[in-house]
Amino acid sequence: MGKEKKVRDSASDDCWWWLVQNGTSAVFITIGLFALLVRVAVSLHPYSGAGNPPKFGDYEAQRHWMEITTNLPVKEWYRNSSSNDLSYWGLDYPPLTAYQSFIHGLFLKFFHPESVALFTSRGHESYLGKLFMRWTVLSSDALIFFPAVLYFIVVHYNQPSRSHKSELAWHIAALLLSPCLILIDHGHFQFNCISLGFTIGAVAGILSGKDLVGSVLYCLALNHKQMSAYFAPAFFSHLLGKCLRRKYPIFEVLKLGLLVIGTFAAVWWPYLYSTQSILEVLSRLAPFERGIFEDYVANFWCASSVLIKWKRLFTTESLKLISFTATVITCLPSMIQQIKSPSNRGFLYAMLNSAFSFYLFSFQVHEKSILLPLLPATMLAVEEPFVFKWFTQFAMLSMFPLICRDNLVVAYLALLALFVLMLSAPVQHRARKSNYFDTYLGSATMFLILCCYFVLHIVYLTMHPPKKYPFLFEAIIMNLCFSQFVLVTLACNIKQWLLNKPAKSEEIEKKLI
Repeated sequence: MGKEKKVRDSASDDCWWWLVQNGTSAVFITIGLFALLVRVAVSLHPYSGAGNPPKFGDYEAQRHWMEITTNLPVKEWYRNSSSNDLSYWGLDYPPLTAYQSFIHGLFLKFFHPESVALFTSRGHESYLGKLFMRWTVLSSDALIFFPAVLYFIVVHYNQPSRSHKSELAWHIAALLLSPCLILIDHGHFQFNCISLGFTIGAVAGILSGKDLVGSVLYCLALNHKQMSAYFAPAFFSHLLGKCLRRKYPIFEVLKLGLLVIGTFAAVWWPYLYSTQSILEVLSRLAPFERGIFEDYVANFWCASSVLIKWKRLFTTESLKLISFTATVITCLPSMIQQIKSPSNRGFLYAMLNSAFSFYLFSFQVHEKSILLPLLPATMLAVEEPFVFKWFTQFAMLSMFPLICRDNLVVAYLALLALFVLMLSAPVQHRARKSNYFDTYLGSATMFLILCCYFVLHIVYLTMHPPKKYPFLFEAIIMNLCFSQFVLVTLACNIKQWLLNKPAKSEEIEKKLI
């Protein structure tokens, strides 16, 4: 048995070694093709709101935006009118999403015009329509997200501090086979791959010293989805910290500021003709009327609402101020560290910590927003393998009720199995462990948490909650995930600050391992 195991290990090592030795291009193409096949397989499953009138779901929202943008003048895209009823999936993302919807709408109009016909296409659910809609997400992934990942990998592994090239293939797989992103974009149906792709490209630009390129790409991410603001404190503090260390800091800050203003002006140009037009768009980007939380999200407001009825105790205006204050306070330590000591690795930690601050404390957070802190966690996967593994598992669990509503359980379980297989890759056995959770929580506690994790899946699928508490299982799932997200946030904030103290950090690492 021992000999057979050695042979198997040797074979898998040889396979991995072949990929590494054949260079980044061969590795990326091989894993990229497999990642595309996985996306195609997931897209064969149902989508958000399938067969669920009158408003259907996110799939219908995206299709309707294509309908509006291809049939109405650009000035009317965000304006309520007889041709554009904003109460029926009105555009509520920045202009770049509208332009993307227009381009995809033209594609659908050419090949399948009835799927974007004004008025008559509402709730359109033909097989061919679904095929072309799925193709729009797949092409967006291939044209934006995949090249951005390649750019990041090339930059990240060309840094002097990166010596373990054998980790490259596994890192590409971690980024391209992110189960949460695949489920949301290619199952549930959204275009997060575009804003996240721009963000990865922005990170790669900044890591390679091209701050101007990084700033433009991040502005594009912000103008595609306003949730990209989750990363704003990290980008701001890191770039400010770098500018302050240059010969002419004021000139550097002004240069970046003018570039940001110019990029925003270019994207918003069709709406800059009047203040009213700008306000019409801005009013669509902040859905405060929905309340501080809507569904069961694993953040502070939802988790604590079991005991504190926030919506009853406070007005919307008060909750906006409270959530804003809590978000800023939790962002500050990470920002201060980057202004004081900007570094490439610190920047990635700052992105993770900043995104978590927004996810845990900001106003009107969605289940899908977990993709934002998950992105920097994946970019740090080699440095923080345990955080990446632990966080991804609970990020998936936090989305499980949403996935069940979309009838994507089979796809979810398949991607969870694929994720577990990926974690058992040979390079992971050689990776430096940073499991400080085990030190502080203890092996028994961690085992108990994992047991709860698996049991909750089974309970949610096989049992009915008491009639008196119809959302009991969702509440348990959200509170368990919230507790783990808080632990990850605390651990990563500490890790970021320890970057300033290399000697002490090494001592602590030795104790933790």
